[in-house]
Amino acid sequence: MKITNVSGFRSNMRRYLDAVIFDSDSVIINRGNTGAVLISLEEYNSIKGTEAILASEKMTHAIKTGLKDIAQGEVEEVDIDEL
Repeated sequence: MKITNVSGFRSNMRRYLDAVIFDSDSVIINRGNTGAVLISLEEYNSIKGTEAILASEKMTHAIKTGLKDIAQGEVEEVDIDEL
C-alpha cells in the first residue's frame, strides 16, 4: 500500500497507476481530513461481487451451511473432471 497526497499523486500519477494495475497495489490519497483509495478495476469488481453475494440472504445461508458442513467433516469428494 502506498500513501500520498493529491499533489504527490498528480506529480506521480503514472507510477501510482502502474503500481495499482501491474503490482496489485493500492494507493491512499490523503486530502485534508479525508481521502480516497485507488485500486485496480479487477479488485473493485471482486469487492462488488462479494457485496452482491453477501447481500443475498440465500447465498449467505448457503455459505454458512457449507462452512458448517466442512467443519463437521460432512463433505463429499468430487472429481472435477467428472463435473
